[in-house]
Amino acid sequence: MLPTIEWKEDHVLMVDQRKLPTQEKYVELRTAREVSRAIQKMVIRGAPAIGIAAAMGLALGVTKSKARGSTTLAPEFYKLCEIMAATRPTAVNLFWAIERMKRVFSQAYGEGHSPVEIGKTMVAEARLIHDEDVESCRAMGVYGSALLPQSGRVLTHCNAGALATGGYGTALGVIRAAVESGKSIAVYADETRPFLQGARLTAWELQRDSIKTTVITDGMAGSLMKTGLVDVVVVGADRIAVNGDVANKIGTYTVAVLAREHEIPFYVAAPTSTIDLETSDGSGIPIEERSSKEVTHIGSARIVPDTVEVWNPAFDVTPNRYVAAIITEKGVCRPPYLESLRGICEAD
Repeated sequence: MLPTIEWKEDHVLMVDQRKLPTQEKYVELRTAREVSRAIQKMVIRGAPAIGIAAAMGLALGVTKSKARGSTTLAPEFYKLCEIMAATRPTAVNLFWAIERMKRVFSQAYGEGHSPVEIGKTMVAEARLIHDEDVESCRAMGVYGSALLPQSGRVLTHCNAGALATGGYGTALGVIRAAVESGKSIAVYADETRPFLQGARLTAWELQRDSIKTTVITDGMAGSLMKTGLVDVVVVGADRIAVNGDVANKIGTYTVAVLAREHEIPFYVAAPTSTIDLETSDGSGIPIEERSSKEVTHIGSARIVPDTVEVWNPAFDVTPNRYVAAIITEKGVCRPPYLESLRGICEAD
């Protein structure tokens, strides 16, 4: 399992995903603000991984604070929460993790614990969030692998693997679990312009696991489906509205429409922390827009004329009618999603 992010004694260690696949470089982050910048700059990405990073960053902020009492620590902590929340607006796991850390802080503060004691509590909670995510991905894999054929070809978009989570992965966790159960699975990975998560990250992960992988450009998916070479589509998610509308990496909507046209099941794999019960449908999901340079450049090389405008939304929303099932760590949800998603989130 890839060590995407780890808590060390006095810092957070994470792989710099911007450098992959040519360099496997790890960075040490020693302050909450360094972690927030790493999230914003996409050193780490993927909704569950962002949530874990935020939790660990807040724990760092508390343990490194020079506050002598909890009353002076509190405003400092809540300011860090605001900074962390401003990094990536679409991935709901970020806000889920921040709210969870706030509850833990509030309880420890209310019980009169010292800053040192609060720091220990926050570190324990951040590490628990990480460990729970790995367990969640493995459970998701078991449920999802049952949906894959004994022998077949899976198309995936972006990277929803170990790199996007605490480990193992959501969509790639489903694929991994299927292979581990003895199924013969080959993967087509969309390159995922403009950040190339599929070409750089998904292919790198699956190659390490000796899972047969073919990278295609995003524009090739429809033609591939038409030739009958895709049996199933499995993707991850950054936020799922309560009606089952799914926000995921830009281009996912296109894949979903093509899958429907070719009668190919389109599955979404995500933990229940990605389900936003406060958002009624996809129109309420904020869509992050990123720097035009991600489109105009590949590495340091400019590929777009410098006088044209660029639109670079990081995500799109797939309407629930295109989603055959949503795979979670608690089971598989099917339409009507208003019932199944609420039911699985509220289940003990």
